[in-house]
Amino acid sequence: MSSYLRLLAYLRPYWHLLLLAAVVMAFFALTNGASLTMISPLARLLFLTEAQTQVSQGQSIIDIDFLDALERWIAGLPYAQRLMRLSLAILVIFALKAIFAYWGRFLSVMVEQNVVKDIRDTLYAHLHCLSLSYFQTRRAGVLTSRLTNDVEFVKGAISEGLLALVRESLLASAFLVVVVWASWRLAIVSIIVVPLTVGLIVIVGRKLRQRSKRVQVAMGEMMSVLQETLSGIRVVKAFGMERFEIDKFMERTRSYLRAVTRFEILGLAAPPLTELLGVVAAVVILWYGGHQILVARTLTPDKFLVFLTGSLMLQQPIKRLSNVNRSIQQGLAAAERIFEVLDEQPSPPRKPDGKIVKDFVHSLSFRHVSFEYVPGLPVLRDINMEIAKGESVALVGPSGVGKSTLADLIPRFSDPTEGCVELDSNDLRELDLGSLRSLIGVVTQETILFNDTVWNNIAYGRQGTTEEDVVRAARAAHAHDFILDLPEGYQTVVGERGAKLSGGERQRIAIARAVLKDPAILILDEATSAVDSRSEALIQDAIAHLMRGRTAIVIAHRVSTVRYSDTIVVLEGGRIVERGSHEELMAMSGHYRRLFEMQFGHQQVPR
Repeated sequence: MSSYLRLLAYLRPYWHLLLLAAVVMAFFALTNGASLTMISPLARLLFLTEAQTQVSQGQSIIDIDFLDALERWIAGLPYAQRLMRLSLAILVIFALKAIFAYWGRFLSVMVEQNVVKDIRDTLYAHLHCLSLSYFQTRRAGVLTSRLTNDVEFVKGAISEGLLALVRESLLASAFLVVVVWASWRLAIVSIIVVPLTVGLIVIVGRKLRQRSKRVQVAMGEMMSVLQETLSGIRVVKAFGMERFEIDKFMERTRSYLRAVTRFEILGLAAPPLTELLGVVAAVVILWYGGHQILVARTLTPDKFLVFLTGSLMLQQPIKRLSNVNRSIQQGLAAAERIFEVLDEQPSPPRKPDGKIVKDFVHSLSFRHVSFEYVPGLPVLRDINMEIAKGESVALVGPSGVGKSTLADLIPRFSDPTEGCVELDSNDLRELDLGSLRSLIGVVTQETILFNDTVWNNIAYGRQGTTEEDVVRAARAAHAHDFILDLPEGYQTVVGERGAKLSGGERQRIAIARAVLKDPAILILDEATSAVDSRSEALIQDAIAHLMRGRTAIVIAHRVSTVRYSDTIVVLEGGRIVERGSHEELMAMSGHYRRLFEMQFGHQQVPR
């Protein structure tokens, strides 16, 4: 129920459309009921004598005034004129019914599509507020499934659920009024079947929600395999693993098929069972109604015909309500999965009234900083370090010692578990996150380019930048010449993740992006480790240009990359074990010297 209430909250901005849709649906139900009652005057006109039509006068406990008005409108006329007027009345009623049906559905679609857009936008925006560690522990395909398939199921809960619930309930009410008008005695007999039908819907609904969750989980797993395979298709082909990946995907599709089949078996059983209960009721009604006409003579054939038709039509909205329940349960299961993501607390938490920072003046400090992704398994332990403005600091050490994690604390991709990081004596957690990140530029080993033009990738995050600025940044990154050789120059689309460019070209585009941002603090995380020697030389020169006059944090395995940094910090087991210049650390004969000798033996470091 809480999930449904949260879902209904998204309807609040569109309450006026929803109210108008309900009014139109009410008129649709009224015209539907009116069209059904037209059977009575038509049958009396065509098949009954005046004497026969008087048998049950005064028997109904409900008066339908427009039928009395219709009787007066056609009374006393020749049969041909009465038939023409009656036909005209039927035409008008059915025309109104069609108009209300169209506008009711149109307004329903407007509501459902707006709500679905709002949910998808909210979910997508919330994902941007979550920490990097959240995405590291979730498969991208599962999150993609939440934004696509789960939101579509929620649409079903709104359009085929809530709105259809209103429509079918109004229709059922209109038909019930007609049925009671025709014969309240027979109505009492037919109503006996309703509790049985409602009970069936409730029982099936509980099972449907459970099975729908399994369907959506299976869909997420299938999407994950698909996305991972497409992203790593080069590796798949290089290792000849096509058959393995196909078999893995087919196993996920089989799991999805099993989940869907179990859901459909139960979902498809509800409507025929509901219909069967309705037919049982109809048979009982047929027997009892025949007795009322032929034996007791308390019911006219035309009223019985209206009643019988109304009872059968009443079963249709009741049967559709069982389908409505199916859509609602499926949508609620999807909504619960969506709300699981929305209930994730934004990380790092943003301070609404955080201090705006416009510049970096003095120093960046780490004070007794510890960090752990998993409680009890620290990655960083009691880090104390101060980086002065304009200083370049290199972080070195074996893989997994926390170099990238330490750098990630600066732009607040994560917050320390203990201690704090300060910018000019201000705890980063007290600063406005947007203004903090505007001071920082990041170039990583895994260069991320968007499926857009070279121009837009360089200018990413810099609205209104000029052509001169973009070209200057590209020249500084040694990217201008190869960009001009591309088919459409700066307007060339680079493909998904920059697939149309080489690794060195992608890296130079990323450096150009950082140059254009002109950050006060620069983080270089293994920026040259995945390129060839020629590209490395170009990139090293571009990085040297980029680092000039900036505070830089450089992460690299290669000693040749970091030897000219002002300070080299050696990490081991999440702790700082050494720090100093290249010459000072070589003289210590400690961790840094051993790392140096593993790479170069006793040779000099290449310049």
